[in-house]
Amino acid sequence: MDFFKSGLKTVLGTSSDEGQDTPTGAETVEKLVDRVTSSTLLDDRRDACRALKALSRKYRIEVGAQGMQALVQVLQSDRADCEIVSYALDTLCNIVTQEQFEEESDNPTVSMNVGEQFTEMFIKQTENVSLVLDYLEEYDFKVRWAAVKLLTTLLTNRTKDIQEIILVSPMAVSKLMDLLIDSREVIRNDALLLLIQLTKINSNIQKIVAFENAFDRVFDIVRDEGFSDGGIVVEDCFILLINLLKHNTSNQQFFKEGSYIQKISPMFKFGSSENEEQVWTPQKVSNVHCMLQIVRSLVSPSNQQQVILSCQKTMKSCGLLEALCNILMGSGVPADILTETINTVGEVVRGETENQLVFSNVMAPSNPPKSALVVLLMSMINEKQPLILRISVLYSFQCFLYKNETGQNSLIQTLLPSSNAEATITTGQLLCGGLFSMDPLANWFSSVALMHGLISNREKKEQLLRVLLATTPGSPPVSLLQQCCSILQQNSCKLQTKVGILMLLSVWLNDCPVAVNYFLSSPSNGVSYLIAEISSNEQDENEYLIQGLCAFLLGLCIQGNDNTVMGSGKEDLCQLVVKRIGLEIYTRKLGEVSRHESYSRAGKNPQIRVDSGSDLLLDYEFCKVFKALEHTISALVNGYSNNNTNMTELTLSSEASDLVGQYKGIIRDLDKEIKSLKVQVNDANSSNSDLRQRIVELEGTNSQLADQNILLKAQLTASSISNGSPNDSSVLNLEIGRLQQENHLLQSKLAEEKDKTSLEMDKLRKDQEDLLELLSDQENKITKLKNQLKASGLTVEDDDELDEESDGISIL
Repeated sequence: MDFFKSGLKTVLGTSSDEGQDTPTGAETVEKLVDRVTSSTLLDDRRDACRALKALSRKYRIEVGAQGMQALVQVLQSDRADCEIVSYALDTLCNIVTQEQFEEESDNPTVSMNVGEQFTEMFIKQTENVSLVLDYLEEYDFKVRWAAVKLLTTLLTNRTKDIQEIILVSPMAVSKLMDLLIDSREVIRNDALLLLIQLTKINSNIQKIVAFENAFDRVFDIVRDEGFSDGGIVVEDCFILLINLLKHNTSNQQFFKEGSYIQKISPMFKFGSSENEEQVWTPQKVSNVHCMLQIVRSLVSPSNQQQVILSCQKTMKSCGLLEALCNILMGSGVPADILTETINTVGEVVRGETENQLVFSNVMAPSNPPKSALVVLLMSMINEKQPLILRISVLYSFQCFLYKNETGQNSLIQTLLPSSNAEATITTGQLLCGGLFSMDPLANWFSSVALMHGLISNREKKEQLLRVLLATTPGSPPVSLLQQCCSILQQNSCKLQTKVGILMLLSVWLNDCPVAVNYFLSSPSNGVSYLIAEISSNEQDENEYLIQGLCAFLLGLCIQGNDNTVMGSGKEDLCQLVVKRIGLEIYTRKLGEVSRHESYSRAGKNPQIRVDSGSDLLLDYEFCKVFKALEHTISALVNGYSNNNTNMTELTLSSEASDLVGQYKGIIRDLDKEIKSLKVQVNDANSSNSDLRQRIVELEGTNSQLADQNILLKAQLTASSISNGSPNDSSVLNLEIGRLQQENHLLQSKLAEEKDKTSLEMDKLRKDQEDLLELLSDQENKITKLKNQLKASGLTVEDDDELDEESDGISIL
């Protein structure tokens, strides 16, 4: 230690020059630390601690390096004196903080992460953290407040480590929760900040905090602080609730079953009358934004479907959905609140029939009254509106149409010819207007919105074929599908317009043979356009995307083809692919869609998240359709081409033709055997996947029981302490003993299942190895046959050789 202190002084340049009497900072710190550790008088130790606290802002490194253990010793041995304890806690807080003090700004030896380094030193002994946790029970203001600040700083620097320590510390969370009912607002408010940091990304702590009555205590603070009109403390309360609810199914159920949705619902009813003007201060905007985030955390599409539906029904019955719709149609609502409200309403109605019906009946306070959906869509196709608002409208409209056949039918019905001419504008008319406007973004928004009206609804796909458009005065009307094809072929057609229309056409033709036939027989030569685009040699990334979408649409024309259009049957289209494009090129172009950046971005979440309008390309639901059909279409096109002998016959001599025919027969037999082996490999992989899933489910069950065990222990311990019964200890041990037995049985069962699964997986692995050997033998045979063909004087092009993806070979 002496060597360390001496070296520290040398590095910091704090050694006294010869003949200099004034002690340096390091020397002063060393003397004070010595007084703290060796003085027998409490007053001396207290004065030394007070001095160390003052010096810790300027000489942080010296105080931390020499005095940390001494300060911990004070916390251990001087519990009875609140003043010295508060000095020790404050000094430790100064040492580990990330903040750079003004007093040390001119000290070049203080690095930005010095606080983190001292934090690591402090928590190496986990009992140090437990020691600080114990001081939360001390009611003295200076001690309790200093302990809260120190824990908050430690959590900020080493969140995961401190979370693990608190998780295993008896009654630690209970001590923290008691701070929320402290009558001193400073402590209560800082405790909120501590809990916000504590509950980040740790589901076990989130569950325990919720179990410790967090929801009630937070709502009490929100009420006392003035609900949505309150200050920053209200915002902190809402942030804590978001932490507890987001991605935590257990807490979401607890929140719903505890009637807390009913408690937050009145907070969205602003003002005592409809005519009262709202004052939207910056703090109120922040508060309401957090309230909306709480609602969305309960109905996010990433949640369990059962939880979502249950919360959605409660939000309707308690009037929350109605209140949100009132904000939606209200006046003077700030733009960011309006945008987030639109998103929230969308998720509250997504997939829930009754809520979707409520949303469809909301009317805007205009003269004459207009449907809220119409007003929102008008904003979506208006290029003057902010992009974020337009995106939120599309998302809410998609949510409205999700699993909503009635809503889809209503949308398509507004486009169909009708004898009753409506005086008001409809959703369908707006989307058609946006689809053919001069704004590429409006084209994209309208295409995607209309596409969602067709998903999984073959009847409406067929009905949409009846839609006729008057393009120019005096010209005969054209169908909507034909007009879409015509726009695609215009030289002025922009990237986003092309992508939007190609997605619309793909969903339209998917699983609808009538629409496929209509497209194939259309005078707009849609197939010729697709072939030309796929064959293009453009090297731009976005051009690759267009080519991939065209390949997908052409594949859908083959898949849904019933061979009733003369000259455009399945075989005809496959021949076009082979002769005009080439199988390898077609397959590669089809795969460009899933390789594009926008595919991975769009496929993550139903809500659209982009930085700029130019990033709006692929849609979430379209990506789902593409993912489900890409392999099927690729296999279908390759399979048709390889089984069609006319596509691979050559102009050869009769002897060569006989030889080719002989080898082709052998190859077909080998192909059939390879396909059979591949099926067996796929079955083995499927069984392997099922076994892995069983293991995951068992481990998940075990994890849930372990969580329940932790919660029950916390509950019983709290009950034991609060009741003070002499039999509580024995009862506690008897509950815990039973749980340990159950846990042991589950562990045994899990181990048994793992052993059983391991044996089955070993067997499957051996079967797979045998199958792979057979496949290798067959491929060697094919290679040998190919070499024999070459030896016979026939030319075999490399581009047409068999590869891993194809089911046969092409001989030229």
